[in-house]
Amino acid sequence: MLIRFHRNTDEDSVNKLKKSVEQTGGSAFYLSHAGDMLMVVNGCNPEFFSNISSIESVLNIDTPYQLANRALHPEGSVVNVGNATFQEGKFTVIAGPCSVESFAQFKSIGESVKPQGAKMLRGGAYKPRTSPYSFQGLGEDGLKIMSDVAKSLDLPLVSELIDPRDADVLYKYADMIQIGTRNALNFPLLRLVGEMGKPVLLKRGQSSTVKELLTASEYILSCGNFDLILCERGIRTFEDSTRNTLDISAVPVLKKFTHLPIIIDPSHAAGRAEYVTPLALAAVAAGADGIITEVHCKPQEALSDKEQALSFEQFETLMNGVRAVAKAVGKEM
Repeated sequence: MLIRFHRNTDEDSVNKLKKSVEQTGGSAFYLSHAGDMLMVVNGCNPEFFSNISSIESVLNIDTPYQLANRALHPEGSVVNVGNATFQEGKFTVIAGPCSVESFAQFKSIGESVKPQGAKMLRGGAYKPRTSPYSFQGLGEDGLKIMSDVAKSLDLPLVSELIDPRDADVLYKYADMIQIGTRNALNFPLLRLVGEMGKPVLLKRGQSSTVKELLTASEYILSCGNFDLILCERGIRTFEDSTRNTLDISAVPVLKKFTHLPIIIDPSHAAGRAEYVTPLALAAVAAGADGIITEVHCKPQEALSDKEQALSFEQFETLMNGVRAVAKAVGKEM
């Protein structure tokens, strides 16, 4: 159950109500976001709140994800990251390499994808590779390179956090913090990024259900951070012709159940560059609010994920197709 208070309610009144709920055997969690005063309540009859003047509305939500539930914002949320906007009715593209390798590499990629319509840059500085002997990223040096290039191009930057010890460094350089599939259910890390005060991109876990993704998002939202974008990036199934199986149906399903913007990662779903564009087009048609895709100046020489990285020419083809489908389904770019 989700309680929304009138905006002029004083916190003493909220705390008294919280204590009353707890005395009846229920639980109450209070947070404030963008002027909204909200309380998540469990184990209490809705009639308990029927005559309390400080309450604006009571949403009897029966899902474990209360703050992510579409009922809170039926019109859908808007998330701004610098000058990039993610919302229903728009389609926003994030592009860049899997890993930053050098200033020249990242600069050439940024200068190529921006004219094609990319609104954000992506790039990994800390790489959670399957093998400990694979390229692990440039760390803070890589973040500085990406930040310098992103600022010169007036594009916001998203990069992945995998270790809480690097949170301060990511905060310094990145405009949006990514939580990857390996940490999608790392609840202490989710709380940490929720408290950092920067927009968050949360990817679906390799074997997570839609419900698990939404419940994981609740850890971030419950910290008062509603600048959250969810990403479907393919799930692990029996199929091995692609790196993962893109659950395209997750887009309309998530759109039904949550107000949060939804994007697709066709690169990690496909695992092969030749499949990335068709999956990106499917994402637009299914109603996604954007994509995050990998692009490299010399894909065959990439230090990570070279098989799925698009060349500049392939990215141009992708963007031409995306614009056409976006126009057909009434989305702005």
